[in-house]
Amino acid sequence: MTDNIKHTIETPKQKQNRHKAMEAVKVLNMIKEEFKEPPKAMNYFYDLFERVYCKQEPLHADKVKVGTMCIQIPSEIIYALDGVPLRLCNGFYTDDEIGSDLMPSKSCPLVKATVGHLASGNFSDKPDIIFSPTTCDQKTKAGAIVENFGYEVMDVDFPRTKESEESREYWRRSVRKFSHDLSHSLGKKLTKKNLQASIQKIGYAQTLYHKLNDLRKNRFVPILGKDMLMVTNAFFFDRIDNWITAVEELLEEIEQRAKNQLHAGGKISPRIVYTGSPPIFPNYKIPLIIEQSDAIIVADETCSSNRMFNDRVSVDEWFLNDMVDSIADKYLKGCTCPIFTKNNDRIRRIIDLVKSYHADGVIYQAFAGCQVYEMEQRSVLAAMEKEGIAILYIESDYSPSQQGQLTTRVEAFIESLKNRRRMKR
Repeated sequence: MTDNIKHTIETPKQKQNRHKAMEAVKVLNMIKEEFKEPPKAMNYFYDLFERVYCKQEPLHADKVKVGTMCIQIPSEIIYALDGVPLRLCNGFYTDDEIGSDLMPSKSCPLVKATVGHLASGNFSDKPDIIFSPTTCDQKTKAGAIVENFGYEVMDVDFPRTKESEESREYWRRSVRKFSHDLSHSLGKKLTKKNLQASIQKIGYAQTLYHKLNDLRKNRFVPILGKDMLMVTNAFFFDRIDNWITAVEELLEEIEQRAKNQLHAGGKISPRIVYTGSPPIFPNYKIPLIIEQSDAIIVADETCSSNRMFNDRVSVDEWFLNDMVDSIADKYLKGCTCPIFTKNNDRIRRIIDLVKSYHADGVIYQAFAGCQVYEMEQRSVLAAMEKEGIAILYIESDYSPSQQGQLTTRVEAFIESLKNRRRMKR
């Protein structure tokens, strides 16, 4: 009897895509199904991540795609020149494994995953050009590796201090050069009109985020942290007009939830401020463990969420050069990244978040191999101890093998916060 079954051989790229889709589906299902009923408006974001990360649907086929290795690359200038900023930071363990063959094994998993992603070329929207600020040393060196894969990578010089006028002027010159280089690459002219419109649009997006975020200060928190991470991570790659419309709808629903005093957590769920290495989809391992353990993330201090929406561009005069310099000031002065030689601003920011969001404690995650976050945890822990703020430090990577151990540590910390609450009653 003839066997009519056709056997197809899976290529390495197809295999990687399948594994990544499985990884994304697993996390998406957890986010959608293992918690209380989420806001209906979150369906837009769940569907968006499924389309992009599971089905690899392109969103920007009609635009020049500008890859960015860090949030320090000004989106306002990219949008003004009719490009689309795509943040390339990656959260896939599948790509981390590929990156491990291209970088030292002790490198930051986020950087390894990003390099692995770019090496594979598996994109829904592939960047046409990449700009890499010289912030993190590993990302800076990774740019040279990425060039070997056929990408055009351009460095944007970033200072390691921000207090002095010299460093601020240094960064302003870098942003001016970035504006010129991108304008030349895209064949578009940066004008007063298109830059002002871009600043105002991103400023409106920031306003929506802040309104949504402020509702998390309520006694009854109307939205979980895992959903807020989806919202902010979507800003990395979504069409900005679609993102704005979706957040407007979400804000309207969350405001109604707040009026109804609907609480997304449990009766005595501790309120957590999350800080450290950035959670990038689908690597939501620690945030999901926190909220599965009956705590609720009410605020964060990370570059994949709160930090990128902190400050709006402050413009005195709507002249082109003044606007470019104002954009540069926004990205430097408001930055609390641990790459700076001194970083008291970040400590003050965490303490302010704890107080303003009435948090019970802080969970600080550092990726194994992310030296700046690993090094800074001592000063942050000392500052929290001085303020009487409970804090848990966790070191993790992208591997799913740590799940049980991490869950035990997080659950013990959350239980200690619950006991504190009980004792105060």
